[in-house]
Amino acid sequence: MDIFWIHVEAMWKKMEPILTFLRGERGGRGEAEKKGVKLDPETFSCCICLDLLKDPVAIPCGHSYCMNCIKSFWDGEDQKGIYSCPQCRKTFTPRLVLEKNTTLADLSEDMKKTGLQAAPADHCYAGPEDVACDFCSGRKLKAIKSCLFCLASYCEKHLQPHYDVAPFKKHKLVEPSKNLQENICSRHDEVMKMFCRTDQKCICLVCVMHEHKGHDTRQEIQQRIQDREKDVKLLQQEVEAINHSADKTVEDSEKIFTELIRFIQKRSSDVKQQIRSQQETEVSGVKELQEKLEQEITELKRKDAELKQLSHTEDHNQFLHNYPSLSALSESTHSSSINIRPLRYFEDVTAAVSELRDKLQDILTDRWTNISLTVTDVDVLLSQPEPKSRTGFLKYSCEITLDPNAAHTLLLLSEENSKVTRMDQYQSYSSHPDRFTKYYQVLSRESLTGRRYWEVEMRGNVSVAVAYKNISRTGYESVFGRNDKSWSLDCYQNSYYFYYNKIRTSISGPRSSRVGVYLDHRAGILSFYSVSETRTLLHRVQTTFTQPLYAGFWIYSPTGSVKFC
Repeated sequence: MDIFWIHVEAMWKKMEPILTFLRGERGGRGEAEKKGVKLDPETFSCCICLDLLKDPVAIPCGHSYCMNCIKSFWDGEDQKGIYSCPQCRKTFTPRLVLEKNTTLADLSEDMKKTGLQAAPADHCYAGPEDVACDFCSGRKLKAIKSCLFCLASYCEKHLQPHYDVAPFKKHKLVEPSKNLQENICSRHDEVMKMFCRTDQKCICLVCVMHEHKGHDTRQEIQQRIQDREKDVKLLQQEVEAINHSADKTVEDSEKIFTELIRFIQKRSSDVKQQIRSQQETEVSGVKELQEKLEQEITELKRKDAELKQLSHTEDHNQFLHNYPSLSALSESTHSSSINIRPLRYFEDVTAAVSELRDKLQDILTDRWTNISLTVTDVDVLLSQPEPKSRTGFLKYSCEITLDPNAAHTLLLLSEENSKVTRMDQYQSYSSHPDRFTKYYQVLSRESLTGRRYWEVEMRGNVSVAVAYKNISRTGYESVFGRNDKSWSLDCYQNSYYFYYNKIRTSISGPRSSRVGVYLDHRAGILSFYSVSETRTLLHRVQTTFTQPLYAGFWIYSPTGSVKFC
């Protein structure tokens, strides 16, 4: 701190005439100046705020500042971890703990009472090479920023409204510039905010509307940049949503499969326990019978020995006396009751479990295809345009089968459930809640999401439809197209009609026995085509699908039929 006291001593000598003046040896400022006292307010000014020192502090290099000013200055250097003096650039590490200099504070207060004001240091004024503040009167201070909106330059004091006043905060501040007027359009006296790429020059908004109307301007590029930046943010949000959804689905799927495995393991344990219990019961019964038979054998052997001994008796009277008691045998109740069945025992259980396994495998294989298709249907990007050629459509073709549990009892499914025919005799379907009971309709087994295309071959009057799974199965509300859960193209005689929510729309187009259906579930597009040597669009629906869809048919012509191609 020796440097500090040297600085204070030097300043004290410089201040001695002023102190004499402040102690009352003056009759006013003019009289003090007559006595040779030269008041220099610069000595008490802070070179940061250019005002008299407030809560002055002295740092080791000897320079003094307002406490708040130097703290704010050093706050801006916190990231570097090295702190410097704004005047001499001497550095300090670590950051100094500042304390108020009471001597300088008292002197500064006395200066304020005399009415003297601090003047900026010479280095704060604008020189020939500097950009001057446009709002300073008299000798101008250096500008620290220029405003492209106001087309003016400001010193620190006059720039403050740009930081404090809300409308000014939107202005574009740049490093001080002498060429601000070059940003003014000479024709319209407006700020030139755009660049015309056609004429390779800066222009204003009025120029865009007149001389440069239709030209390629930089504003278009900037707008596209903004649009793309928004798209990038949306895609980033989409990435986060995909990751979250995938993680959640994996977690849920593992939980479901774990529950399924536990259920099967529980059933396996139950079967094992039941087999062991039955095994114990059967073995116990057999052993009990075995013991009785062994006792009977022992008894028979004993009597056989006694009879053999009796047969050697020479006394006929004695033989006749003992024989009746030895020859009498107790009736056996066991031999006749033993009926050894074919040696299968628990093999029937194995057959039953094998049958269950086969059924589960069939179900899992069938449902796995649906699960796999559902996974591949995940598509977060913008929908692709509808194909233009049949080859393009066939890229989205899929195998669809009909659900026997949904078919009306007068409909016959054949060719591995890919064809349905209306019959005049009821089919032997079991009762099921998914079955259509009033109209001759059927739905597909597979749900349809993502982009799908299929073609059907028809005979007779047929309705080709898509519907939600929860469509009614009985009454008029179950008819395809007569509710808000299904969309149908009715192919009746030589005419086409589109139905949705009981509203009928007549459709014109070439009649063909083959109809193509294109679905983009995410984009909400459903299109029907007449397919022959050429392909003709019959009707297109643009809507929002809220559930997976199922392909469906309504055959209202006797002996009519539909087949997936």
